[in-house]
Amino acid sequence: EQTLRRKGRSGIFSLHHEKEKMPERPFLRRVCSFTRYPMERNSVSDFYRLLSLYEDYLSYGYERERDDDPGLSVVQTQTGEDSLDAIAFEVRSCRLCRLSATRKQPVPGMGKSSPLVLVVGEAPGAEEDAEGLPFVGAAGKYLDKWLGAIGLDRNTNTYITNVVKCRPPQNRDPLPEESACCLPFLVRQIDLLKPKAILTVGRISSQLLTGQALGIGQMRGRIYRYRDIPLFVTYHPSAVLRNQAEYRSPVWEDLKRLKEYLKDDLR
Repeated sequence: EQTLRRKGRSGIFSLHHEKEKMPERPFLRRVCSFTRYPMERNSVSDFYRLLSLYEDYLSYGYERERDDDPGLSVVQTQTGEDSLDAIAFEVRSCRLCRLSATRKQPVPGMGKSSPLVLVVGEAPGAEEDAEGLPFVGAAGKYLDKWLGAIGLDRNTNTYITNVVKCRPPQNRDPLPEESACCLPFLVRQIDLLKPKAILTVGRISSQLLTGQALGIGQMRGRIYRYRDIPLFVTYHPSAVLRNQAEYRSPVWEDLKRLKEYLKDDLR
């Protein structure tokens, strides 16, 4: 069945079908059939093609012309092993949710590749969206002070990222489906980084990684485990900046608890 026809040299495509005989299913079948065949691990070209097909189907109803492999081979390793660079590239190419349409820059993460601590926030803000780096605004500077107070630093022994890699409009909370789209990236980062501990800051990341549908005040004060890694919960730096009288002291208690756990590694 021929469902697409190019008109002239303008590059404009339109659906060419009879509704009774050719609904939009043929293209959907092409999208779905692509997922039946397992992709090679870290086959970024295949991943890009799959995302492109979904984007075209959801947004346009037809497959647009595009480069088959716009330089994707640069992130594939000779051994086929996963890497932070490969994850970062896939994040930058991702079109799985609508945040990709409104973002300026996705924010994969930054820091040391073998960190003592992995800090996980909820999503980038305006400054992060502009720079493509996590926690670079006022909350990020405050987070750096927290980390420095217990011997941690994003440049020497810490990695920082978010559950959701693109900024939600107006800094709203990420939607569950947005977190679900990004969670596989985070899981792969955790498996590669192998931190000694995870620190979740804020309700969204803490609930997602602990599985607890509670507020921070009810979750903090104990050690959880995620993928067999100790996990500590505390408030988000932006929340503390808004209400230091209420949250500053609890955060310091949480940080001291994390420091005590890491005392042998921080010497």
